[in-house]
Amino acid sequence: MQLTINGQIQDFNGPLNVVQLIEHMELQGKRFAIECNGEIVPRSMFAKQVLNDGDQLEVVVAVGGG
Repeated sequence: MQLTINGQIQDFNGPLNVVQLIEHMELQGKRFAIECNGEIVPRSMFAKQVLNDGDQLEVVVAVGGG
């Protein structure tokens, strides 16, 4: 399965949900937002949102600073 994440094509095995993607990207404990095919994925839907071959994702991680 191929997903485009922040403009880069990445290959994954089998079905994948957003929680599994977060684990793969090592984002646990960080502040971030995920958009799938132009729509924001609410945190309440992370476990239910199944990603499909060809999905376009944007992952934005919040960065603190001053």
